[in-house]
Order: sequence, then C-alpha cells, then structure tokens
Amino acid sequence: MTAGAHGALLVVGDVVTDIVARHRGPLAAGTDTAASIRKLPGGAGANVACWAAHRGCGDVRLVGRVGRDAAAWHERELLAAGVRPRLVVDEETPTGTVICLVDSEAAAERTFLTDSGASLRLGPGDWSDALLDGVARLHLSGYLLFSASGRALVAVALEAARARGVPVSLDPASAGFLTELGADRFLALVEGVDVLLPSRAEACLLTGLTDAAGAAAALSRRLPLVVAKQGADGALVARGGSVCARVPAVPAVPRDTTGAGDAFTGAFLAALLAGAAPEEATAEGCRAGALVVQRPGGRPPGAGVGPGRDKGDSVSRARGGP
Repeated sequence: MTAGAHGALLVVGDVVTDIVARHRGPLAAGTDTAASIRKLPGGAGANVACWAAHRGCGDVRLVGRVGRDAAAWHERELLAAGVRPRLVVDEETPTGTVICLVDSEAAAERTFLTDSGASLRLGPGDWSDALLDGVARLHLSGYLLFSASGRALVAVALEAARARGVPVSLDPASAGFLTELGADRFLALVEGVDVLLPSRAEACLLTGLTDAAGAAAALSRRLPLVVAKQGADGALVARGGSVCARVPAVPAVPRDTTGAGDAFTGAFLAALLAGAAPEEATAEGCRAGALVVQRPGGRPPGAGVGPGRDKGDSVSRARGGP
C-alpha cells in the first residue's frame, strides 16, 4: 500500500504495566514519603496505539510481547481502547513494569524505574510480512532499539515496509537509554525511517547541539521529516535542514506528564492518516499532549470500543520464547 492510501496504522512496540506514584516534593530518603499509587496499563507503543484510536484512526493494530502474568488484562485494556492487539505471550519472562515517580508539584515531572521484562524479547520471530497487509503506516517504538532482538526486528520491519512502500515513523522513546546506545549507532539504525519524533532532550542528544531548533534542523538533513516535541513549548517541524513550522502548545495544568509524548505521537499519526499536513498533524499532537497531562497515566480518557468492532475482535496470540 502506498503512502497516500487510506489504511491501518500498525504499531510495533512495548506493552508494560505502569505503577504510578504521585508524591509531593522531594522523596524522603530512608523513610516514608506519602503518595497516591495506581496500577495502570502502559508502554510507549501501546499508548501510541490507544491515542491513535482515540483520535479517530479506525484501524489501529499493535504488536507487542507480554508475560502470561498480565496478558489477558493488557489485551482487554487494548481492545476497550479500540486497538486490535497481537500480543505474543512469553512463557519465561513476566510483563515489563515501569514505576513512574511523579512529583505532584506544578511541573508534574516524572522519573521512571524501568524493568522492560518480556518487551525486551520482542524480535524477528514475532514478525510476519503479512502484518503489513492493509497497513498505510508503520510506527516503531524507540524502545525496540535498546535490545539486540528489538534492533533485529526493526531492521526486518523497515525492509518489509520499504518493499511495500509503507512509510515508517519512530519515536526515540528514552533519553537515558539513548545515551547508553549512542547517537551514531541510533542514527545508523533508523536509516530509512520517514518521520522521527524526538523530544527536545533526545534531539539534542542525537546532534550534540543545545538548541532544539538547531537540533531538529540538523536531524532533518538525515531524515525526511522531524517533529521535535518540546512539552510546554509546543513542537517544531523540520524538513530539508530547516525548521518550517513552530506549533504552540495547548495550555494545560499538568497532573502527570507520563505518556505526553506518546499521546502526541498517536494523535499526530492519526491526523496524518486522515490526510492532514504535518503542521496540522503536529497541532493535533499538541492537543492530545495537553489532554493527557491533566490526568494520571498515559492512556486516553474513557475506554470506548473502537468503531466497527466488538470486544471479541482480537487477533490470535502467539506463544513461546523468541
């Protein structure tokens, strides 16, 4: 399917369980800190898929890997959000878990403690070129690049997408893990990606520049389209070595910034699939980002079943190790 055709969004990435702990002020070392704690479905890949469905994409599919411990729960949550999951159930490794420490002061900044679990074992054996049937756009979570099996999967998926003319987007996902991987290695791995969606910190890490606009422009000399997310400062759209649009953020009072970038990406991709120009899609992303930070967790509000399907319309799940 060509880039301009209508079709499904396929997301390949992580599905994890978020433990969100909202506390006020600094953590008290060696003793108790009062917090509000919730268990929520999460994962960058899963969040992107849910937001794309929430913002109007009628056919969103997700490939991920989970442990048997939480497979049924995650599948139900994805179906309820309007996503068609293909969850590989790992019999040896539990579902990934992320502890999100959210400072409930004004900025609502978050710190992650990440055990990627089964999502680290998502690999080429979980891929089939048939996954691209009916797909108009492929999105890859950057977390895939932080394991050997994930990097191999990215290479296979990119080759298959290129063969079919399916455009590919990727979100670098984690400045911390990106530092460990290295900028040069990352940029070599994402060759062939059509749209890169870094945060400001990630764009600067990848270029060695301190200015977000300069970093976005530099990245757009290597990739066709770069959309740099800047939180409360909105987003930058860059092509051909220069910033061509600065899209303002939508004002919001943040409670939890977990998943803000994922919400942006999901809404951005849904808008692109609906025919929006990148600048218009970026504005949609900013609107979704403002919505998600006003509530705990990284998923959209509500759990309505997507149009044209019911809760029984799950794809079959594969099982076993890679």
